[in-house]
Amino acid sequence: MTRILFVCHGNICRSPMAEFVMKDLAEKAGIPGRFKIASTATSREEIRRDPKTGTDIGNPVYPPARRKLAEHGIDCGGKRAVQLTKDDYNRYDLIICMDSANVRNALRILGSDPEGKVRTLLDYAGSPGREVADPWYTGDFEATWEDVLAGCEGLLKKYS
Repeated sequence: MTRILFVCHGNICRSPMAEFVMKDLAEKAGIPGRFKIASTATSREEIRRDPKTGTDIGNPVYPPARRKLAEHGIDCGGKRAVQLTKDDYNRYDLIICMDSANVRNALRILGSDPEGKVRTLLDYAGSPGREVADPWYTGDFEATWEDVLAGCEGLLKKYS
């Protein structure tokens, strides 16, 4: 089983889109059991601490990202933002970031990458060095969809 963790800044747009696209592709390929797939954030901007319980409560997937997934028949209901932890390095085989800032921040949290697990998603789409468009700033969820789909299809091809 290949364990994949997708990473972006807030875990409300790009990384959950990648998580659910990859799950959908694996399901359609008839190999969902070959993967453990999740997503996380490098920041806490979309996570708050419940003062009564002391537990973290993450925001749900951003509505335009949810709508873009739904256009393609993909449900991301129940997903809430969570933050990357140092322990995630040992829990996952691949830590796939959306851009170079995510890589820097992930490495700050993880401490190091001795096994070379930290990569960018578009490396798998034959576009090393190119970053997944961030719809939080661009508003272009279609461009993000296309980037995420291309990267996830490349991942599926490489690891299935």
